[in-house]
Amino acid sequence: MLLPVIAFILASALVMAAAYVFTPRSATIEQRLDELTGLQPKPTDSSRFHKAMLDTFMRIGQAAPKSVSEMGKLRAKLVCAGYRAEEALILFVGLRVGCALLFFAFASVILRGSVLTSIVAAGIGYLLPSMLLGRMAKRRQHRIRLSLPDALDLMVVSVEAGLGLDQAIQRVADELGMVHPELSEELRLVNLELRAGTGRADALRNLANRTQVDDLSSLVTMLVQTDKFGTSVAQSLRVHSDTSRTKRRQRAEEAAAKTGAKMVFPLVFCIFPAIWVVTIGPAAIKFVEVLVPLAQQSK
Repeated sequence: MLLPVIAFILASALVMAAAYVFTPRSATIEQRLDELTGLQPKPTDSSRFHKAMLDTFMRIGQAAPKSVSEMGKLRAKLVCAGYRAEEALILFVGLRVGCALLFFAFASVILRGSVLTSIVAAGIGYLLPSMLLGRMAKRRQHRIRLSLPDALDLMVVSVEAGLGLDQAIQRVADELGMVHPELSEELRLVNLELRAGTGRADALRNLANRTQVDDLSSLVTMLVQTDKFGTSVAQSLRVHSDTSRTKRRQRAEEAAAKTGAKMVFPLVFCIFPAIWVVTIGPAAIKFVEVLVPLAQQSK
């Protein structure tokens, strides 16, 4: 019983550490005032520990061997999860290798397992950050997918009011900054690429490649074809908005239909045993109290 408990505690600690490292921190009022006045913020113990952890993972990531094809896939996953900084790739590689070494040391030193057990534990530690990154990317894609119909409605209103498509994208990005920050950030990047001289079709394709959301990819395809053939942008956006809302409603209905099947396992393994203990337990105790003396007397 001790080994599963220790493994659960270690896995929980690693998950919390990874969430602490990858979660962006919001600046406090004191830090904002220090930035405005030009003063350097005083480092606290938590910030020192956080910086030391980041430096350690950065060194491990820089020393670890890297494959060009694998680094390209990792960078695409990091961008899809919302991490575009240059040091994010090195930090993730260091975190992955560090988790593998930590799992190997825990299995070999603390648990005193065999070499095969330690290698399996190292493999689990190596794959755990990738699984967490994939989960974060899917959650971000889900939030972008849910926010797309609202963005399309605002874009339709903006285009019908007389704005061009580029100005409408900028307007929608500004309006959705507080409600849907992920999609707003992606639209701002599109506008920055357009200002830098990138073609509209290329900027929109880059948007689809960064997010890897199927609904957004279909929107980009529609906008590129509309721009190419010269059809009405407002009418195309309105039709696509209706289609997107229909898809969102169908996904909600599908998720609601799956609820019954997903509730079977919690009911069978968590709720039914407790109900059996409460209902059958007293009768079983009374049954034992009556039959055990009778069996002893018969002997």
